[in-house]
Parts: sequence; structure tokens; C-alpha cells
Amino acid sequence: MPATRLQHPLQRYASPSPYGLSALIHFLGLASFTYSYVYLIEYPTPINDSWGWHFQYLTIIGLTIATASFIAGALADVTSSPVLFQVKNTLTMCSTPLEVLVAMLYWSLRFIDKDLVIPDWAQLPLTADLSFHAIPQILLLVDFLLLSPPWTVSTSSAMGLSSMLALIYWPWVQQCFEHNGFWPYPIFGMVGLYGRIGLFILSAVTMTANTVVLKRVYEMVNGTPGERTVPKKVK
Repeated sequence: MPATRLQHPLQRYASPSPYGLSALIHFLGLASFTYSYVYLIEYPTPINDSWGWHFQYLTIIGLTIATASFIAGALADVTSSPVLFQVKNTLTMCSTPLEVLVAMLYWSLRFIDKDLVIPDWAQLPLTADLSFHAIPQILLLVDFLLLSPPWTVSTSSAMGLSSMLALIYWPWVQQCFEHNGFWPYPIFGMVGLYGRIGLFILSAVTMTANTVVLKRVYEMVNGTPGERTVPKKVK
């Protein structure tokens, strides 16, 4: 597929673009994310009336950042705006490692014991479960690996971003607990204070590792600048 004016040489497919894979992925993602929010409203739980609403869940925080990134991506597809394209790429540098972290934690803990992450009164049908904990991660990975330029963020910057998110989420979820009397994820109450500290540190380290690994996977899929820009010798 020919490159557009805004396309980085390492991108696998043209983006932003009003046609083809770019627009399809971004609008498909927005449709899925919208379904997730509609589900929260149409099938209320005690969380709907609690302090902090569903934003006390890291899942919904990640989903919100992913939604913002795909809104920017879809608008960039329609308008070919380099500013919106850059906004999308900046947001996905945060949302993609975060959403991969959410999926890793959720599915691993659910496999061990679903009561660690899902209270008894909050049962999710498969379609909703996938829309919250699988589809965002898949679509963000497709966007990064096929429709985005390579990330230039360093490991130290990635660790700083992950730590900042952890430091912001910690007092927020603590405040929600003080108002509501329960933790959004049951495991927070099971492990105690030091266990929560360990979980937050582990999450920050894992999110940083996700960034490093994803950058490497991008190189495996799309190559490196030297491989793409140095012309091959012709006999």
C-alpha cells in the first residue's frame, strides 16, 4: 500500500487514512468501546451508585484513555490532521501498555480465582467480559504494530510514566474505599496494605516491561530504521 504524506517509513499500512485498515480499526474500536460504556449504564450494579462510579476500576480508566486515543485516530483518518495523528500516537504510548497490563492481571487472576477480581454480585456475560478485557488490547496492538510509527520513549521514561500512573491511582482508589467501604477489586482487601503496595509496584514494573517488549515486537514486525532506509545492493 503506498505511503501517505503522514505515514512513517516503518508503518506497515497507511495511517491516517479515510480508507482501508486505519479507519476500519479506529471506528471498530470506537463502536466496541461505546458498547462497553452503554453496558455499564444499561446493566447497573452497586458501583453505579458508589463514589467514583466505574472509574475506580483500572479497567475503565484504561478503556477511557484507549477511547480518547481512538477518537483522535478516527478524526485524523477523516481530516488527515498531523496534530491529531500525533495526539493519537502519544495517547497510545500510554494506553497500549496499560491495557496489556489490565489484560494480563485480569485474566491471570481470573484463571486462579475469579473472586479475586469479580465480586459475587458483578457477573459479566462473555460478550461484555471480552469488550472490557480483550478487545481493547487487541485493537490497540493492531493499531500500534500496523498503523503507528515506532515509539521513541526510553525505558526510564516508560518507568516514570508507569510510576506516575500508579501514584495517581493509589490515592484515588484509597479515597474510593474510604467513601464506599469496599475495594473495586476484591484482591485489594484480601492482601492487606503491604500486599497492595506490592501489587502496585509489580504493576508499574510490568507496564514498563510491556513498553520495552512491545517496542521489540514492533521491530520484529516492521524492521528498524536502518533496515528500511538503507537500499539493498543490486547485482
